Amino acid sequence: MASSSLATKGRYDVFLSFRGEDTRDNFTSHLFVALRRKRIKIFIDEEANRGDEISLALLNAIEGSKISVVIFSKNYASSKWCLDELVKILESKNLTGQMVVPVFYHVHPSDVRNQTGSFGDAFVKLEKQFKVLPEKVHKWSGALTEASNISGWDSTNMR
Repeated sequence: MASSSLATKGRYDVFLSFRGEDTRDNFTSHLFVALRRKRIKIFIDEEANRGDEISLALLNAIEGSKISVVIFSKNYASSKWCLDELVKILESKNLTGQMVVPVFYHVHPSDVRNQTGSFGDAFVKLEKQFKVLPEKVHKWSGALTEASNISGWDSTNMR
């Protein structure tokens, strides 16, 4: 797997953003192998959620990727780390035109967009932890809405 070393602009073809407990050992690992088989350079953070803040290396990897694939899953919104990544990914999209491809893995896009259903339940739990930082919660909510409005793949519609 790719290391978490500093990325330079364009160093990676794809940055994968995902909630490890939901998809690391199934969808994400299969996607990683399939992309690697096609010789696509992928950044996957093996240390995600182990620190309080996103590392400089991770921020540089996001900025240095041509495409970010965001895998929304049931517990994605329970992770401050994932949501901070998403905010950075959308900043890169809006500043540099980075392509963002959302994948809705066993969650409906409307639940991500509106923070409802089990996805919304996960977000509400995190929101309660950060009630003293309403601007941060608002930024996360806006990022979820923005990303869910991008055309992507919905696993509930695929066979």
